[in-house]
Amino acid sequence: MPYKILKKKQLDKSGILVEIDIHAPLIAKKANPGNFVLIRINEKGERFPLTIADFDRSQGRITLVFQIVGKSTLLLSHQEQGGELLDVVGPLGNEIQIKKYENPIVIIGGGVGIAPCYPQAKAFKEAGNSIISILGARTSDLIFWQDKMAALSDKLIITTNDGSEGLKGFVTVPLKDILAEEKISLVIAIGPLIMMKNVALMTSGIEGLPKIKTLVSLNTIMVDGTGMCGGCRFASKNGEIHFACVEGPDVDGHMVDFDILLNREKRFIDLEKKSYDLYKQECKVLEEIEKNKKI
Repeated sequence: MPYKILKKKQLDKSGILVEIDIHAPLIAKKANPGNFVLIRINEKGERFPLTIADFDRSQGRITLVFQIVGKSTLLLSHQEQGGELLDVVGPLGNEIQIKKYENPIVIIGGGVGIAPCYPQAKAFKEAGNSIISILGARTSDLIFWQDKMAALSDKLIITTNDGSEGLKGFVTVPLKDILAEEKISLVIAIGPLIMMKNVALMTSGIEGLPKIKTLVSLNTIMVDGTGMCGGCRFASKNGEIHFACVEGPDVDGHMVDFDILLNREKRFIDLEKKSYDLYKQECKVLEEIEKNKKI
């Protein structure tokens, strides 16, 4: 059954961040914070995971936010409102455990990882928690959903690598100050692997800071989403193998061997670039054909 695109919105000036709403009533009915879906755009497309950024059970709608990084995400960005996706499978993965904590929760979103922070912040706020949110990106143009996150946060901090908005530097800069100044019950980090690695390191008890329970989202390469293919496997620091699609995607950040995961992330960079470049060239050829038809 094809899935209709209800809305499409560009989130940044450069056009690499895109928000789409999809009509998927059965998925919306069962979706919870932390869940993801597997997308296949057409019969020739690959399956790739996107974490659910929001959902509306009454409207049968799920919201996804993605960054254009390869052929599949570029192809998805070319789909228009009213168009259809061939497959949307989910909700998959485990929902994050929501409860009331004694002390504040710190929720950290890096880049496109800001989007999946929203449903988690919403659920924790509804449970009565005090929330400190930190949103970070390379530059101000890549910060989005500030208003939505501010509405759920007792305190909202923005960081940019270039200092174009908020504090200059990485998300760990304000996090270090927070951990030194007040008691925190839980830290949640969603974003690039290197960001989550550094957050987990900072909350592990280094430099006299307290050790804080930390969850990270490992929305890695997934194919079947059920733990059968092994595409999402990752190693813990004690050498055990885990599977993000069935044990996560949110897992204990202190047990993840991020060095292995970072090396593994590089495996398909060359192939992804080749596929991306070929698809862009194909798009240019098709554009020229359409232009010639109108002449």
